[in-house]
Amino acid sequence: MPDQPQMIFVNLPVSDVEASQRFYEALGFIVNPKFSDDTAKCIVVSDTIYLMILNREKFASFAPRPVADTRATTSVLVCLSRNSREAVDEITRRAVNAGGIDNEKVQDYGFMYGRSFCDPDGNVFEVMWMDMSQAASAGAHAEAAAP
Repeated sequence: MPDQPQMIFVNLPVSDVEASQRFYEALGFIVNPKFSDDTAKCIVVSDTIYLMILNREKFASFAPRPVADTRATTSVLVCLSRNSREAVDEITRRAVNAGGIDNEKVQDYGFMYGRSFCDPDGNVFEVMWMDMSQAASAGAHAEAAAP
């Protein structure tokens, strides 16, 4: 039996599941209704990446420690790749238009470009594009320069 692709399910605490669903749908993601109910929604980012948005009570039932106040502290940075610089800017624009916050953090290294935004509950997303051919070259130059 061939290996199945690895999947990731990022669980996020949210204060309003329906409002969060609307936010993520505005980013272009869809909901998998098979794994969704009134307390949680399965947001499909790609064939292998899913966000599980859970109301705070349900999230707490899985968490081994107290649930962070994501509006006051950063609990995790979720980094998603995009296919172009323009796509990075577009998802950030959509996030802000849907009630998210642009963290005003632009990283531009030529071969790599990234932005950062928060969802309405303060969960942090880093979005990046990388030109893999230039990144490999940049990495080779860095290795050659190392002592």
